Amino acid sequence: MFEPFQVGSIQVANRVVMAPLTRNRAPGALPTSLMATYYTQRANPVSGAGLIVTEATAISHQGQGYSDVPGIWSEEQVKAWRQVTDAVHAAGGKIVVQLWHVGRVSHVNLQPDGQAPVAPSAIQAKTKTVLIRDGVPSFEDTSMPRALRLDELPGIVNDYRHAAKNAIAAGFDGVEVHGANGYLLDQFMRSGSNTRTDAYGGSIENRSRLLLEVMTAVAQEIGGDRVGVRLSPVTPANDAQDSLPQPLFEYVVEKLAPLNLAFLHIIEGSTGGERNFQQGEQPFDYAQLHQHYKSAGGQGAWMVNNNLTAELATQSLKSGADLVAFGRPFIANPDLTRRLREGAPLNKPDRATFYGGNEKGYTDYPFLP
Repeated sequence: MFEPFQVGSIQVANRVVMAPLTRNRAPGALPTSLMATYYTQRANPVSGAGLIVTEATAISHQGQGYSDVPGIWSEEQVKAWRQVTDAVHAAGGKIVVQLWHVGRVSHVNLQPDGQAPVAPSAIQAKTKTVLIRDGVPSFEDTSMPRALRLDELPGIVNDYRHAAKNAIAAGFDGVEVHGANGYLLDQFMRSGSNTRTDAYGGSIENRSRLLLEVMTAVAQEIGGDRVGVRLSPVTPANDAQDSLPQPLFEYVVEKLAPLNLAFLHIIEGSTGGERNFQQGEQPFDYAQLHQHYKSAGGQGAWMVNNNLTAELATQSLKSGADLVAFGRPFIANPDLTRRLREGAPLNKPDRATFYGGNEKGYTDYPFLP
């Protein structure tokens, strides 16, 4: 876990990854100096993450679904992110930005001109989003979406391409495309949220088409060796449902293999919940998924995630994973890697400060002496 590793073109100091964590501290979709402090605290190559994946970052105004989350579609945002990447690199760290379009997991108050969120099909997500009013976060029902027209999909792909180009201009070491947790690309893949009858609906091949077009465009723009993707085969997060996830995701990783990606980030089980959660009649076979990817020629690092402990992470690496990602433990433990190495106790996170706020519960957690 604590040895250096090569992730595509990115050399990392250890195999511990800081997973993306939405913290809602970017008013106006602009990264701040406080965010630079937060990431830099976790970037030390000895005590922190070998690789940081930023909080999910919107590729367009339409792609936003929560209050005070950052974006990366404008020159102003690129400039603001530069203070973060420069600080992380000065501390010896490596950082990639997670590219995000929430699709139907949004609210009209967050959309351009109060329009309806977009989705593969006009099916409302049975989930909540975070709205912040007068500095106070609240969980509210998502709005009813409209189905994207066929002629709009090339524009979505181009938004991802443009965001990837901006990421490199902002100084990031690469990008992770968010294809998980019931957001737009995952919505297209799953039969529970995609009832289209055109070339992007119906069969597994059609439902996977948008994700694969996005991944191809991003890899062409900045090089596959600087690109990763996050997948969550069975998570029910944000009302994500599919009765046959095994053949769906085996097809997806098979088609991703030729892109020479830096990494695949796999959430095992229900995001933030049960690791043995299943959808459909059979338990999901993650080892088989990995083997399917390798058999198709995939060379990208295999990153696993979800409620890992030091013991589970070690076991995963012995079983064939290349990288282990930790989410919530990094909230309260900026020196998590050191704590894992030394078997030191972990700080407990303050859940009340997860979403929105200031430095409290963000940059004020203590380091080991």
